[in-house]
Amino acid sequence: MAPEDKNRATAAAILPLVGGAANVASIAHCMTRLRLGLHDRSLVDDEALKAVPAVMGVVEDDTYQIVLGPGTVARVTPQFEQLVEEGRATAPEPAAGPGAGPAPAPDSAPASAEELAAQGAAIKARRKAKNATPFKLFLRRIANIFVPLIPALIGCGIIAGLNGLLVNLGWLPGVTPALAAMASGFMALIAVFVGHNTAKEFGGTPILGGAVAAIIVFPGVANIDAFGQTLSPGQGGVLGALGAAVLAVYVEKWCRRWVPEALDVLVTPTLTVLISGLVTIFGLMYVAGEVSSAIGTFADWLLSNGGAGAGFVLGGLFLPLVMLGLHQALIPIHTTLIEQQGYTVLLPILAMAGAGQVGAAVAVYFRLPRNESIRRTVKSALPAGLLGVGEPLIYGVSLPLGRPFVTACVGGAFGAGFVGLFNQLGDTVGSTAIGPSGWALFPLLDGNHGLGSTIAIYAGGLLIGYVAGFVATYFFGFGKDLLAEFNVSQEPAPSTVAAHGNTPAATAPAGPDGPAGPDSDGTDPGASPAKAPAGV
Repeated sequence: MAPEDKNRATAAAILPLVGGAANVASIAHCMTRLRLGLHDRSLVDDEALKAVPAVMGVVEDDTYQIVLGPGTVARVTPQFEQLVEEGRATAPEPAAGPGAGPAPAPDSAPASAEELAAQGAAIKARRKAKNATPFKLFLRRIANIFVPLIPALIGCGIIAGLNGLLVNLGWLPGVTPALAAMASGFMALIAVFVGHNTAKEFGGTPILGGAVAAIIVFPGVANIDAFGQTLSPGQGGVLGALGAAVLAVYVEKWCRRWVPEALDVLVTPTLTVLISGLVTIFGLMYVAGEVSSAIGTFADWLLSNGGAGAGFVLGGLFLPLVMLGLHQALIPIHTTLIEQQGYTVLLPILAMAGAGQVGAAVAVYFRLPRNESIRRTVKSALPAGLLGVGEPLIYGVSLPLGRPFVTACVGGAFGAGFVGLFNQLGDTVGSTAIGPSGWALFPLLDGNHGLGSTIAIYAGGLLIGYVAGFVATYFFGFGKDLLAEFNVSQEPAPSTVAAHGNTPAATAPAGPDGPAGPDSDGTDPGASPAKAPAGV
């Protein structure tokens, strides 16, 4: 089957299971997930949807999210949009509700992969309710600003890495300046895109947010003095752009409320740019510049002095931070570091959390030799886990089992400690973009001692994370009671196998792909406080 036909077949399989075209209100995608706004959630057949071969898992958050994985989601989404448009044109009847789906697993199989997926969904729902605080909802909005930028960060980051390799080798000297321009163009104007997305997310006019943020990167600001010093283009970076655009939204809303309608089209945009621009030039650029410099200085100090200890703590606590919805605060920090230094030193360390999950999943596979259902789930989710899409392993295997999730975090801590140790010794390991993780991060690696050294350190961290996660889970991840409950045959009834064709994918967490990141996405990188990024 041709790739386009395969993607269309996947879209065609998904559409009736979400209630048909008439039930789809909105369509979007991030790094790994197809995100759907639905009119009636009850029309979705979750179990049948998770049984679709290309579906890695499903998520219910502010949108209904179907995990398809990096690359696949970008190809399936246009086909899905086309099918929805065709379906609306022919006005199809809504699909039957969940009751028409396959029969649930029998009560006699409490330890099956389906049961674990249900437990994972329940955990996610409870955490979602706890995470719906004003602060965490604010973090979600911040993540929504940066996640759409991840594809450009990845593309430009890979080109930058290729260009650096060619320059070091002395190859193609006539091409490298062009590659440098391609790699640097987006980063030179990233503040404009952040301003545009910020205004859109906070309910303002996107182009006005972009216009105000563009002041930050305009070369002419070098002729302006503020707080006793001359400003420099780009000072304040993405943090300044974010603050400037938020201010522009509030100024715009104030104008809409008080300016007469007859004058609105002239006065509102003028006052919005004028007031927000003056505050940005004579206040925000300086303040945001100081904050950005402090972030870079602190990250360098933390890894230069904390080394292995700092890496151990960051790698071990990253997934618990995801559970609390606090990981999204890292996305603007990653972006600031990339803008300042060309790469973020935090992402390769946090990516080790995913390595611990992979090692733990392999240990679960060997510790439960009689549970064919869970073993199939591990085998189906493991390739995605190696590429940095950890949701199926986390929410389908380790987290519902309990203790294996903790031992997986221990594995991630050891891998991150290894990378942190080399940072302390002077071998910096960074990523030129956010979103990818696992093996998918290799093309984006950069450092201060050559690409070979950087790749070797990152690969060593992954290997240690795999081994430590495996050892910790194999020897300490199961008590006698847990083994007695789960190490039994849980083969589904023949009718269930015939209906599903394979074991349903694990229910994934809500939100962006990536450790940071991004969605992830990375990851995802909308973003939900409940999600685990595509970079885990």
